[in-house]
Amino acid sequence: MESDSVPQADIADVPTTLDDSVILLDVREDDEWQRGHAPGALHIPMGQIPDRIDEIDSSATLYVTCMGGGRSQRVAQYLAQNGYSPINVSGGMLAWAGAGRPVVTDDGGAGVV
Repeated sequence: MESDSVPQADIADVPTTLDDSVILLDVREDDEWQRGHAPGALHIPMGQIPDRIDEIDSSATLYVTCMGGGRSQRVAQYLAQNGYSPINVSGGMLAWAGAGRPVVTDDGGAGVV
């Protein structure tokens, strides 16, 4: 394994309930987030992570997601290099929705991925 590799989580291993101890960091762009996201997820688009890294609680269990797992892998590697212990969500939000988990819009309505 490469030294910059980060743990991968199958969607079945990602908690469905998010609280202060568990963060699901969604690094998709604003338009993707607005179409639908996991309830309770933290949204920081990939390009804003360096400027907003302080918004991420380093003591929480940190899952990183995007649409399919590629961007979140890069963000997770960056976070790992900056003292975090991120876990990349394999399959991203496509896997989340595919597992029948809730996807909502900002107003609480049903969303799409």
